[in-house]
Amino acid sequence: MSLAAWSVAALVLAIVVSCVTSLNVGVLAVALAWIVGIYIGGMPVNTVMGGFPSQLFLTLAGVTLLFTIAQCNGTLDRLAHRAVLGCRGNRGVIPVMFFCLAAGLASIGPGNIATAALVAPMAMATAGRVGIPLFLMAIMVGNGANAGSLSPFAPTGIIVNGLMTRIGMPGFETETYLYNLFAHALVAFGGYFLFGGLKLFAAAPKPGAAGAVEAIAGHEPLESRHIVTLAAITLLIAAVILFNVNVGLGAFAASVVLVLLRCGDDREAIKRMPWNVIVMVSGVTVLIAVLEKAEGIDLIVSYLARVATSGLISGEVALLTGLVSVYSSTSGVVLPAFLPMVPGLAQQVGGVDPFAIAMSMNVGGHLVDVSPLSTIGALCIAGAPVGEDTRRLFNKLLAWGLSMSLVGAIVCYVLF
Repeated sequence: MSLAAWSVAALVLAIVVSCVTSLNVGVLAVALAWIVGIYIGGMPVNTVMGGFPSQLFLTLAGVTLLFTIAQCNGTLDRLAHRAVLGCRGNRGVIPVMFFCLAAGLASIGPGNIATAALVAPMAMATAGRVGIPLFLMAIMVGNGANAGSLSPFAPTGIIVNGLMTRIGMPGFETETYLYNLFAHALVAFGGYFLFGGLKLFAAAPKPGAAGAVEAIAGHEPLESRHIVTLAAITLLIAAVILFNVNVGLGAFAASVVLVLLRCGDDREAIKRMPWNVIVMVSGVTVLIAVLEKAEGIDLIVSYLARVATSGLISGEVALLTGLVSVYSSTSGVVLPAFLPMVPGLAQQVGGVDPFAIAMSMNVGGHLVDVSPLSTIGALCIAGAPVGEDTRRLFNKLLAWGLSMSLVGAIVCYVLF
């Protein structure tokens, strides 16, 4: 068995384990990289360890620290409450507002999972109180959070843009974000109107709906620490856009300022940071680096190129990444594993734009993430009010998530 085949087997094992167990696949990936790289491939230890993505690690740590501080001190919560109060009980508008709120929050930095954790409980409670079908609210909140996931300021966007730069495709940050946002908006609003959203606009407001929304949202005022936090986030975004400041290092600096001004607690924020995702991404990247050196990537690409066609490849790779993403982490496993294959796949198939393949992987992998098997779908179900039929909601979201692998293939075929 060749070294390339051993490395591919290690990657397959890591993906399978991530689908069927709760073990952090990043930890497993590092162990597999050690075994395959050193004991089977005879690589120096420094070569294997050199695959650790130090720049990506610092960027993710800095950005997640800043927005975890903003979450811990209540800033993001206050923003969400004000957005809810603006709907005044209109049942058709409320899910649309939650989509926009989730997309906006995810885009400015917290990312899709943190945004869903913040917005989903309030959204599902509001839906139960004012008579909005929970399924409609879940697909709007879930797709809204995913719509902002590839923002240059969001953790998943940072991961994807780093991977694309590594494979020789830098400078597509805006296109990556906007294509993903458009695809999720298209699917979310299509599903919303298809499954009953239009009826909510036509129906008269439910008695007491406005009061119920106000009761859930509350009237907590913006305090000085919230204003300072919003100012720090705004200045960071402006510095990144206007002066090309490194977003990770800038986020560390902004976090320091907030802590020194007593606007946040760094110890609490560090405890609540999504370390499992950071470890997952970093560990899988180490294994992918070994895979590249062992020519395992070339082996996988050669197999995919045999079944792919230049006319259908965007739909084919979207379907493949979507099916794997239903059961595995999109940002931590699927995209770090598949994006490095883009240049080789484009070259071997021929007549294909590498950007089209990369975007099909990004969009196809994310469109399925409202499935209850994903964190975002699970958060929506967990936020369902007491007494609601959560099993029925689970089944609906599972059918939605699985169908999105095919819908994503069609969308990516049309777009790319």
